[in-house]
Amino acid sequence: MKVIRTKATAERAGAYYVRIQAMARKHHITLEQEFDEHDTPDTKYIVILDDYFPVATCRLYPNDEESIVLGRIVVLPEYRGQGLGKMAVEEAERWARELGYTKAVLESRENKTGFYEKMGYIADYNRTIQGETFTCVYMEKDIGSVR
Repeated sequence: MKVIRTKATAERAGAYYVRIQAMARKHHITLEQEFDEHDTPDTKYIVILDDYFPVATCRLYPNDEESIVLGRIVVLPEYRGQGLGKMAVEEAERWARELGYTKAVLESRENKTGFYEKMGYIADYNRTIQGETFTCVYMEKDIGSVR
């Protein structure tokens, strides 16, 4: 597996492909729901490739001066259980630290909070978000800074 930080349109297309296949298609989410105002040319994406084929992704964009939002963390169904979601999140955290952020925040589907808690994220169950498709829980993690 190869982990990349997207720079080119073709690499970003890999992130979009994974999201369409694993989320939009599976959960009957429209493209308008899946792709929002945070999917811009300036948005950063992690893509994990199996040879040349995109199989997992994570997007990241600024929340404020100190924190970055991780989201749309997705692994194709046939690649789940191999640690690729964790790999994508860890690379996103490294990139965020390099960019000067000290905290990562995300909104986890209720049934996925345990995954993020194992990675050090703390859930705030008083901050649930009822989206069009899922109920999500706000989570955050101190990611420190580049040493």
